[in-house]
Parts: sequence; C-alpha cells; structure tokens
Amino acid sequence: MSSTTPTSPQASLTERRKAETRMQIARAAAGLFVRHGLRATRAEDIAQAAGIAPRTFYRYFATKEEAVAPLYAAGAQRWVEAVRAAPADASVLRALEHGVRHTLTPGVGVSASSWEWVRTLLRLAEANPSLRRVWAEVCQASERTLGEVLAERGTGPGPGKGDDNVAAAPDPRFAAAVASAAVRTALEGWAEADGPVEGPESPAELALRNLGALRDFPWGA
Repeated sequence: MSSTTPTSPQASLTERRKAETRMQIARAAAGLFVRHGLRATRAEDIAQAAGIAPRTFYRYFATKEEAVAPLYAAGAQRWVEAVRAAPADASVLRALEHGVRHTLTPGVGVSASSWEWVRTLLRLAEANPSLRRVWAEVCQASERTLGEVLAERGTGPGPGKGDDNVAAAPDPRFAAAVASAAVRTALEGWAEADGPVEGPESPAELALRNLGALRDFPWGA
C-alpha cells in the first residue's frame, strides 16, 4: 500500500495562491526594472507596486533580483512543455523546432509588446552578476526538465546502440544541454543586437538557425 498522502484541496489552493503572488511580485519587479533600471529599484518599491508589505516580499524572495525568477521560469517552462507537446512521431530535432516556434513566436507564447520587456530583462541579466545568476539558475533547471522530456521521447542509447560502428544517441541530459544552449544563446544574442521580434534575426529565427546547425547531431529517436 502506498504511503503517499494525497494533497488536500486546501493545500492545492494555498499553493496556487502562493504561485499567483510570486508572479504578481515578478511582474511588478519587471515593470520597475524596465522603466527605472535595476539599480534605482528597491525591494520596497517592488512591494509597493505589487500591493504587498515589504515583509511579505521577503517571505517570497531574498533579493530584488530574485523577484523576476518566476517570469524567466515561465518562459523556460513554456519552451519545455511545447517540446513535450510536439507530435509523438516527430523526431527529437523536429520536436525542438516545434518548441521554438510555439514559444518564441510573438503572439503564441509572449505578445509582441512583451518581447521588449524580455529584451530589457536579458540585457539587465548580462550587465548585473546577481541577476545573471538568477537567469543561469532558471536555465539550468529548465535544462534538467528538458532532459526528462527528451528521455520520454526516446533520446539516448537503446538496444544494440553504442557499438564501435554505430553512432549512439547521447545521454538525454547532454542532448538537453546542447538544445538549451542553442536556444539560450539565440535569445541572448537577439537581446544584445537589437533584432526584431519577428522575421529574420528574431528570437525564433535565430534559435531555429542554431538548431539547424545541429542537424547532424545524433539526437536519437
């Protein structure tokens, strides 16, 4: 008999409310960072903009930089879930491309106007070590989850693979690291270069170009 205790409806509701509060704070922080800059924004300013007390802010986040982590994480989660939702018969590379198109195309994952917020937050992460650490931690967590998704899709050595004359598919964690780097560097390069949000040199096109350069990578199934 399983010893797992079912989650009560009340506990689930509490967790949802906490998640909503975290995202509320994150949006307030991002708005202030975009309008006034990171240095000019205090944690107390974020709390006021979010309609909460400063002590409540510190129950959720230790620093003002950490406050935007839920926004970074939401985008990363959309990308992983879009890869998971790709057709079951799609190759790994096609699934990754599907994820890019459904996450980085304006109006599908994020509105066109919101992409300018994304650009500013990525630039701030590049310029500020504390915010860059938050971005890196979110990317690392997303990479782990993507590895699980790729494992579900059959990435990795299977029966009969791995012989000297047979190219074995890589460990799903390695494949996830490669795919994640292709998308992450596309986003960071786009933010740095003032590229458009749609069309050539957009985040989606840059990410697809990076993945295209990996066409000969042994993704597996």
